[in-house]
Amino acid sequence: MTAEAREAGAREDSLRIALLTYKGNPFCGGQGVYVRHLSRELARLGHRVEVIGSQPYPVLDEGYPGLTLTELPSLDLYRQPDPFRTPGRDEYRDWIDALEVGTMWTGGFPEPLTFSLRARRMLRARRGDFDVVHDNQTLGYGLLGDVGAPLVTTIHHPITVDRQLELDAAEGWQRRYSVRRWYAFTRMQKRVARRLPSVLTVSGSSRQEIVDHLGVRPDRVHVVHIGADTDLFAPNPAVPEVPGRIVTTSSADVPLKGLVFLVEALAKVRTEHPAAHLVVVGKRPEEGPVAQAVERYGLDGAVEFVKGISDAELVDLLRSAEVACVPSLYEGFSLPAAEAMATGTPLVATTGGAIPEVAGRDGETCLAVPPGDAGALAAGLGRLLGDAGLRARLGEAGRERVLANFTWARAAQGTVARYREAMARGGSAPVPGGSAVGPRRSAPRTPDRSAPRTPGRSAAPAQVAASATPASDTSVSPESRATC
Repeated sequence: MTAEAREAGAREDSLRIALLTYKGNPFCGGQGVYVRHLSRELARLGHRVEVIGSQPYPVLDEGYPGLTLTELPSLDLYRQPDPFRTPGRDEYRDWIDALEVGTMWTGGFPEPLTFSLRARRMLRARRGDFDVVHDNQTLGYGLLGDVGAPLVTTIHHPITVDRQLELDAAEGWQRRYSVRRWYAFTRMQKRVARRLPSVLTVSGSSRQEIVDHLGVRPDRVHVVHIGADTDLFAPNPAVPEVPGRIVTTSSADVPLKGLVFLVEALAKVRTEHPAAHLVVVGKRPEEGPVAQAVERYGLDGAVEFVKGISDAELVDLLRSAEVACVPSLYEGFSLPAAEAMATGTPLVATTGGAIPEVAGRDGETCLAVPPGDAGALAAGLGRLLGDAGLRARLGEAGRERVLANFTWARAAQGTVARYREAMARGGSAPVPGGSAVGPRRSAPRTPDRSAPRTPGRSAAPAQVAASATPASDTSVSPESRATC
């Protein structure tokens, strides 16, 4: 078959995909990273992908005629430099806007619900435009209605996990009340998830969490691994290693990221490796446990925070490190682990959540340590810093693991297979009555259509790690969401 014939066949078999994301900026979390890379790879396969998103708007790659962005604006209540703002009277368009403001005023997070309502209105008005609708973890009530095409939903991991971890870290009843109120939307997400006919998730660990915490039937949850951009995240021997450099991509204000334990571990490591220092891709905290730990251990000169760096700068930062580290208490997948491994940088990672599925076995493709154990982190970091041969072996094995298992091209192929299954079943109605599986207690979480526009290339990184949210993931706290 000629190349022209193959291309013609792909066009004939191409799908018209609506990819929904209520929070799509890749600088604010993993949802945006997922949408950027998946949409590009779907377009490369010859499908037409219309990303429909709210502020902060998705950033998509250029050069793909079948890839467009339609803006579905909210009131953008959390934008900088005026987060939690009160809109002017002339900004209100309808009752959904009023609902959005009222929920924020009462301490809740309105975006999943209000985006779902706006999306349903748009999709119904455009019935027949799409073969499949793919929701990226909105899980709002609006998507339980008829959206005009079969619905597939990605759940990166249950946000109930994040909720519980934040409650565990909260001090005082007022802070605990604030966390509970902010995460009130998770009740809606549980109810919606149980009625979805097809759920995609990014790891086996997340699949089990979705079954256990959200009550979704196991036969409705399918694992499609995501991955790293292995062309961009690749070794380059021309970039010199900086002695003692440890790199992590983390958020200081999200407890499940475990950064405070890494700071404590660094203090221990420096007793034997005085050159050891930490570069954190993320925002420097002005207060809180991480800032306190840096001060307590006298690490001001040994911990550096970088934010807003370009893709190329991030890759070179990873290449320059002797060790990369993922200290998280929990991850639904861990893109930072996959990206570090793809550059050939040896990894020390915890066994929290799905991290072992990505990082592999201890001593073979990484050094694995228990989550929340600063001593074990210190031992692993010290071992790698002191053994160049081990660093080389783990770095090479780690990249091979990512190439074999975790690429965006494979993710797109697996996702399309699930689209076709959903289309074969037909219809977009939710499952009546939800799931027969009950959840367990969470453990440590006028509809004017905007014209599609062709996305422009961003100069900043599509990096989950610079985000205040795991992107695993998709959790978002009151404080971190306002930084996007």
